[in-house]
Amino acid sequence: MTKFRVRFAPSPTGPLHIGGVRTALYNYLLARQQGGSFILRIEDTDQTRYVPGAEAYIVEALRWCGLELDEGPGIGGDYGPYRQSERKDLYQKYAQQLLDQGQAYYAFDSAADLDRLRAEYEARKAVFRYDNSTRMDLLNSLTLPTDEVKRRLEAGEPYTVRLKIPRDEEVSIQDRIRGTVTFKSNELDDKIILKADGLPTYHLANIVDDHFMEISHVIRGEEWLPSTAHHIYLYRFLNWESTMPQFAHLPLILKPKGKGKLSKRDGAKLGIPVFPLAWEGDRPEDSFAGFREFGFLPQAVNNFLAFLGWNPGTEQELFSMDQLSTDFSLERIGKSGARFDYPKARWFNQQYLIATPDVDLVALLRAHDTDGLTTDRSDAFLAAFAGLMKERVQVLPEFWEAGYYFFGPVRDYETKMIRKKWKPERRAAFDALRDRWAELEDFTAAGAEALVKAFMEEQGWGFGDVLPILRLGLSGTMKGPSVFAIGALLGREEVSQRLQLAYDYFDQYHREQASA
Repeated sequence: MTKFRVRFAPSPTGPLHIGGVRTALYNYLLARQQGGSFILRIEDTDQTRYVPGAEAYIVEALRWCGLELDEGPGIGGDYGPYRQSERKDLYQKYAQQLLDQGQAYYAFDSAADLDRLRAEYEARKAVFRYDNSTRMDLLNSLTLPTDEVKRRLEAGEPYTVRLKIPRDEEVSIQDRIRGTVTFKSNELDDKIILKADGLPTYHLANIVDDHFMEISHVIRGEEWLPSTAHHIYLYRFLNWESTMPQFAHLPLILKPKGKGKLSKRDGAKLGIPVFPLAWEGDRPEDSFAGFREFGFLPQAVNNFLAFLGWNPGTEQELFSMDQLSTDFSLERIGKSGARFDYPKARWFNQQYLIATPDVDLVALLRAHDTDGLTTDRSDAFLAAFAGLMKERVQVLPEFWEAGYYFFGPVRDYETKMIRKKWKPERRAAFDALRDRWAELEDFTAAGAEALVKAFMEEQGWGFGDVLPILRLGLSGTMKGPSVFAIGALLGREEVSQRLQLAYDYFDQYHREQASA
């Protein structure tokens, strides 16, 4: 194959896990790097697990992440349809070819029969597999007379079609990440390739679609590595081995502590996002917030995910999508699992917030305003607010948590600092400073700073005598932007009122402490 074609092929069985987003991202980056095609294929043949709304969620998640599709449902392309449920006849054709060639067989065993066998094996501390060591003792077209098989088929008895794995063979692939991987056929089961409902399993549909969509590289999670041997046999039996795609199996994304695969339940348990977007399930325990709702920028999520398995070989950590497309390579993806370092994700997001122009943050702030704080605020005010706060927060909701006092009165004062810094005998001097600030002609941060420095010189006081009082009065906290910048944005009337209220509170608090 000369064309570079990759696909992201999720099943619409619920929200898209962040591990799936990473798989899509890696496919996308290589497609852009190689001038190839990035394809979305919806693998919806398991109708029992199909969840309404899941496909739309997948498409929206890819769109939010900026992973632009070249082909897929709703987009089109020359290799459709792009939903497997619309390609049923194609799979049945090749299942029948495998049956005719003797490389697959009908199996009539009921689910109850197989469950009973598993229980019997388990009682003997063994594991049952439907394979070349057990198939001749089971109810299938290899053990039944031809006329009995025909009768059962004509009678409409339920059956599955299983792949007939040869005995005493080895098959190998050259995995782009893991090198040579060899499988022994005697350790493989006879996978079902066509289910009783007439729809294919992942194994058959995946191979047929990858062949006819001319997929050049299959980049997927390592959980699919054990099944690759079956896929090689399917390519071989269908005489497609010469056009078989290259394989690359990605390492797992591990829990934050590094033990075990990251699951959706980890998100709920640890209070962290493990999905790109929010998902509303039928039950509260099946509903989840996503990276978007947690206040992450998609560029930061992409940068974070790229590093969950890949390393550029340099000290550089911040990469735009264009830079990732240029520098990304399969060869620099590790084999070991990558720990989901949520604090690092927050750090990435902070770097992108800092790099985002203040005016561009305005729309994001409005979108994450759940309390209507921005309703009567101008874009200019919000841009200035964003500029003051963006180096002090890591995700968008923290703008409101850390900078609420820009939109309403101070809720609480840090009383420890009041005890330490407020001296009631200085009240008259601070009242005078408040009045002079309110009347300041140059009501800017620079103008306020010059005023306060002149005031300190007059009083013979230092910064530690004055600035903590002003900061507490305007914001209630010793954290945050420059007190002069806070005052400039709040405006002269608000500065005057807040300082009046604060000084009254400081005096009252001092009296209460003195009498306690």
